[in-house]
Amino acid sequence: MATKQLTNPAAFFADLKADLMGPTLSPTEVSATNAIIKAVGDAGWPLSWAAYALGTAFHETAHTMLPVTEANWLSPQAAARYFFRMYDKDGQRPKKAKELGNTQPGDGARYCGRGYVQLTGRTNYRNAGQKLGVDLEGQPELTLQPGIAAQVMVLGMGGGWFTGKSCKSYLPSTDAACDSSGFRRARYIINGQDKAVDIAAYALKFQKSLQAGGWA
Repeated sequence: MATKQLTNPAAFFADLKADLMGPTLSPTEVSATNAIIKAVGDAGWPLSWAAYALGTAFHETAHTMLPVTEANWLSPQAAARYFFRMYDKDGQRPKKAKELGNTQPGDGARYCGRGYVQLTGRTNYRNAGQKLGVDLEGQPELTLQPGIAAQVMVLGMGGGWFTGKSCKSYLPSTDAACDSSGFRRARYIINGQDKAVDIAAYALKFQKSLQAGGWA
């Protein structure tokens, strides 16, 4: 796909401020949103794919557009216990730990979910890092940088990493606008139908803003 960009970024952000993300935008909201715009643009993503990535990030980050760590509402100590139970080889789900490539003590916490789409497990960090040319296995916290998190999201959603379903499974591969039902089905790319209606609504609004900004 040929690269894409906003031909009128000011109109894009003006539309967001008038609707979904307004009435003001912080510098971090702008810079993180721009990181996603760059990643989807470099990948040449069509209108609906770009809108759905933005809508997904908006939802997964509690509307901040900044990459997050899984279970961030817990204290550090409680989160460490949770990651041990869920993902460590000596935790409550050793089969899942093995599936994720978590073979060393402490891997559950070290390779917990991070980013815009919660990259999880040593193997997934290694594979994503190799695709990006970044040592995410050695430095998993790098997935909290918006630019890297956005690239991981693009690779995962475009390649069907998370559920076996990708953007092309549900969304138009041209710059035709998508409707709410299409965006609802697209939730299968990430996580079944959890919050599918909410994220579809966000994607529709981002799609409108991208159109205002001349996505091309």
